[in-house]
This record gives sequence, C-alpha cells and structure tokens, in this order.
Amino acid sequence: MQAQHNVTSFFNELGMANIRTEEFSKAHDTIVMVDHRIDDVIWSRVVYRIIDMRYRQNYQLYFPTKPDDMHYKNLLRLIIDAVVADEGLKLYRPSTEHLKPDFTPENIILNHQLPRDAFFIRDRSKKEPDDEDYMDITKSKYMLVNCVDTTTGELKFQDYKFEDITCNQVKYLIQEVVFFDKHTSRLHTKIMAIAPLHPWKIMSTDSTQVSQALQESVMFWIPFDDLRPYLAMQYIIPNRNETKHVTYDEFFQKRLFTSYIVGEGNMYNRMIPDYEHTYEGIKKEQDRIAMELLNFEQDLWEY
Repeated sequence: MQAQHNVTSFFNELGMANIRTEEFSKAHDTIVMVDHRIDDVIWSRVVYRIIDMRYRQNYQLYFPTKPDDMHYKNLLRLIIDAVVADEGLKLYRPSTEHLKPDFTPENIILNHQLPRDAFFIRDRSKKEPDDEDYMDITKSKYMLVNCVDTTTGELKFQDYKFEDITCNQVKYLIQEVVFFDKHTSRLHTKIMAIAPLHPWKIMSTDSTQVSQALQESVMFWIPFDDLRPYLAMQYIIPNRNETKHVTYDEFFQKRLFTSYIVGEGNMYNRMIPDYEHTYEGIKKEQDRIAMELLNFEQDLWEY
C-alpha cells in the first residue's frame, strides 16, 4: 500500500497536453479514453492543422448543408447546437499571440456572450457591385445566425439562415499534440482544440497577408474534450454505404479526415506564414514538418 502513489495525467481537465488517447471498446459507439503517465511521455510536439471542407475526404464534415435533416448534422451545425444548448460549453477568445488558443479563465466567452463576429451571413437585400462573395462584417450587412429571442431572452438558432452561412464555412483550425509513449511504444496523436475560421478573411490571394488573415479569421477556440460528448452522440452522414454508421467522435479519433500543416510549436513562437510568404515556401515548410514527424517514428526502430 505504501508503494502506491498518485499518477499524474499528461492532459489537464481541459484536455490540453498533460496525454490521453483512445481505445475502442466492445460496447456500441463508445470510445474508452486511456490516460498516459507524464513520466512515460518522452517526446511530444504541438502541431496546427487546417481541415478544409473542399477536400473530398472531408465532405462528410461539410454535409448536409440544409437545416431540416432529421438524422444528420454537419460539423458547423453540431458546434452551434452545442453552444446554444449547453450553458457549460465554454468558448475561448483566440490569443493575440499568433494562432494559439488561450484557455485562461478571463478569456472565456459564455454562450450568451458570443462575439458579434461569430457566425455572420450576408443580408441579400443589400449588395455591393464590387464584392460578389464576401463583405466586411463591420458594416450592417450581416446578421448573427445565433439571435436572442425577444420574448424569452434566450439564445436561439435560426434555421432559415443556416444554409447561407454553412455553404461558406469551409475551414477549421485544430491544435493537436503528437507524442511518444514509451510504455506502449507507440506514437500517438490527440486533438486538443478546434476553431472555426471566418471564410471571408482567409480567401485573400495576397500571399504576404496570409499570416494576418489567418490570425484574424479565428472565431473562437473550443477545447476538443468539451465537444466530444456531442461528437459521440451524432452520426456522420454516410458515404456510399448507408449501413455504415460512424460517429463524429470516431471519425476524428480514427483520423478519417485530411488536413494540412500551418504551424508547430517552436522556440521562435511563430507559424509558417510568419516567415514564409510564398506558396512554394509554405509548401516546403509543410513538407519538412510532416517528414520530420514521419522520420521520428521510423527512426525509433531498427530493422
């Protein structure tokens, strides 16, 4: 009894890197989370990735785009419903320091304090001839998809606006940690946080402004573990097999999506667009980080 001691988890209560990964249980649609002792994690690296809905592999996160589907929701609708329905689901303002999330208590945004730049759509009755697709939300041509009921004072979701906004919500930013656990002798990956990106900010074609546009496009951060109860309760829309039911949680834990790297944790405290301003340079850095992660895993073994 005296030889026993408390085991410190590598992830804290927000799901941030302290490390925990998944094992699928025999029970239907459940995932058992495994705690990793901090002493067993001998190497870790934080990576930032963008999930782009325009890639075919991510279509299941984008569809359905209509709000009247009774069985399936896309990722945006799932997030909005969770924010509207749950007083306990906390959103966090993005850090002023690059793209990193800031999960300090003073940075919490409760669902009734949603920033006015979250989930805006075009008012089609007011158009400008020089801007066909996106407009500045500081003007009065945008309306919140989440609106307060004038009778009850509660936040509500307006279905008739959803189709307009979801068609343009094509990118999400995720923060994940890649780590090696010597106890399991495996390289693991865990998503720690997710953030929707404003489409009108990240459509800039000027490569020199990619860093600023990407920084300003982050609406808010959600700790991924806070969102997991909703992901585990919602099936993703089937793809070519109507009998194959996969929850959002399983989709993310099995990493069935595709993404590309936009940054990593480093001593310079900067993302790729901060120091590379050409598309060729950005692609080269993305390949370098991906290759380093691959080589680390391969170099652990001798053949």
